[in-house]
Amino acid sequence: MGNSGIDFAAIPQTAIKFIKSPALFYRDMPKKGGFVEPLVFMVVMGVIAGLIQAVASLLGLNIAGGMAAGVSAIIIMPIVAVVAGFIGAAIYFVIWKLMGSQEDYETAYRCGAYASAFSPILAITDLIPYAGIVVAMLVCLYILVVASVEVHHIPSGKAWLVFGIIGAIIIVGGVSGQIAARKLSGSMKDTARQMKENTKQMTEEASEAAKSQQQAMPPQGDAGQLATQAQGAATQQIDEAIRKMEVQMSSLPPEQQAQMRVAIEQMKAARSQSGR
Repeated sequence: MGNSGIDFAAIPQTAIKFIKSPALFYRDMPKKGGFVEPLVFMVVMGVIAGLIQAVASLLGLNIAGGMAAGVSAIIIMPIVAVVAGFIGAAIYFVIWKLMGSQEDYETAYRCGAYASAFSPILAITDLIPYAGIVVAMLVCLYILVVASVEVHHIPSGKAWLVFGIIGAIIIVGGVSGQIAARKLSGSMKDTARQMKENTKQMTEEASEAAKSQQQAMPPQGDAGQLATQAQGAATQQIDEAIRKMEVQMSSLPPEQQAQMRVAIEQMKAARSQSGR
């Protein structure tokens, strides 16, 4: 099927139809017809989900907030949708085959592709700490069971058992991962805040030391030489602090790197002041 056969205007209606009744949708879904149409549908849903994540990132509503994370979400989500669609279909195909399905890979792919109708909704629920992964997994579990029954003609009890076990494992792993990610994010923020406070203190101390030396020893003869040495020592301290900060900055998130750059510029300004 070529691109000319795709009705882009019908994509919203298709998504709504699936969300309203996955069972009815799967019951009427053609098992054949090529990969292009479900692929395009999945990409469109990925773009919408990416836009939602981008807005959430710009508003700081998720862990990876910031402008860079927002822009990357729009680009990455459709790509992830395409790759995950084919890989996920292969996994579902194997599981359904082991459960006794007689359908081929294309049918498995179409089941997964149209299930992406829930992607924009799950992009919103994903903003809920810890609960988001649980909601997403429960929705996916229900969809997979419905597809198993309506498309692959597998008994519902068997489908609930198999996918329920898989879903429970994924939920435990996903929640554990979110807990670890949030702890790491909080630790990095605390480190960046402490470094900023230390930088400010060091800058003030270096500036005060330089001023004191200038006031106590006017730049004449030996006294001027001592003042110059004191200024050089202060400048060296600031340079060393800047160097350490530039090394540590590479391991911080983009928004914290921006804060660090501001602190470095402030220290450079203080260094210039102490050198005059």
